[in-house]
Amino acid sequence: MTVAGATQTGCRSRIRAVTMVRMTDLDRVVPWLLDSDPSLRWQVERDLADAPPTVWQATRRRVATEGNGARLLAQQGEDGQWEGGAYFPAGFFDSPEAAAPGQPWTATTWTLKDLREWGADAAALGDTAERLRRNSRWEYDDLPYWDGEIDVCINAYTLATGAWLGADVARLVAWFPEHQLADGGWNCEAEEGRSTRGSFHSTLNALRGMLAWEQTTGDADLRASRHRGEEYLLARRLAFRASTGEPVGDFVTDLVYPGRHRYSVLAALDHFRAASLHDGTPPDPRLADAVAIVRRARRDDGAWHQGTPLAGRVWFEIDVAAGEPSPWLTFLALRVLRWWDAAAAR
Repeated sequence: MTVAGATQTGCRSRIRAVTMVRMTDLDRVVPWLLDSDPSLRWQVERDLADAPPTVWQATRRRVATEGNGARLLAQQGEDGQWEGGAYFPAGFFDSPEAAAPGQPWTATTWTLKDLREWGADAAALGDTAERLRRNSRWEYDDLPYWDGEIDVCINAYTLATGAWLGADVARLVAWFPEHQLADGGWNCEAEEGRSTRGSFHSTLNALRGMLAWEQTTGDADLRASRHRGEEYLLARRLAFRASTGEPVGDFVTDLVYPGRHRYSVLAALDHFRAASLHDGTPPDPRLADAVAIVRRARRDDGAWHQGTPLAGRVWFEIDVAAGEPSPWLTFLALRVLRWWDAAAAR
């Protein structure tokens, strides 16, 4: 797959154009992005093509009836689950697949996460929330689905999905401030006593879950906790160790879609853009290093290319193979840069 006409411009202003997403760049890439599944297309229409609400809302309604969204919905079981399990398919730990790299991304939590992030209408899932309340239990201690468990990332996905589907997730609303670490972050290993310090991966997942809760319900009770967690990442400029200032790891620059649970500077910037728009605040200047990393990752064809996809079984491939121009990454990067550059221009 190539981006038609997407050759890098050669003549740039020394001061501003080198740091701006220029209209000609969008003009070249947006038609390619619009030729995509409804789950991506409606977001391109809204956030890059400036289509009127009647246009992108009509495309968004197609997510549940066409393409990738419809394919996932068709796999749902009578009990409300996918593959008969909450986080893993039923019988996974007794199968040879358990010894393979990665994990299956086909069970209930991962499938619902995709559908929610793609913008599927909750009404299309009918009584899924109630069926999961009756039938789904976590692999950890057989806990009820909507109560969550001890893993912060799992609880973040469940909080956001519960808000979307209208489930009672009051226990999880209280869980996040109670389990926030002294440095402001969260860590999946903290509950097992293996760490007392925040993790980039866990903290970002927590922040995205809490923001989704607030966006969906209007309940701001988690905002102070979210802002404290955002400060954890901002103090580290989204990519560097607080102790030494050195890069925290190669994972921050390995851009991949779908990212599942993984952290990257692009995934973090996507959150900070959404949080800024929701809170009505300008971009924090400490995001500048992460923005520069994303900007440098653009290739000569005008696109951002797929990194190393996470290992594990999927229902079907959502994006492209490693090394190919990625519509999803290109959209996310352009949306972040457009937000950042618009604020700089003001």
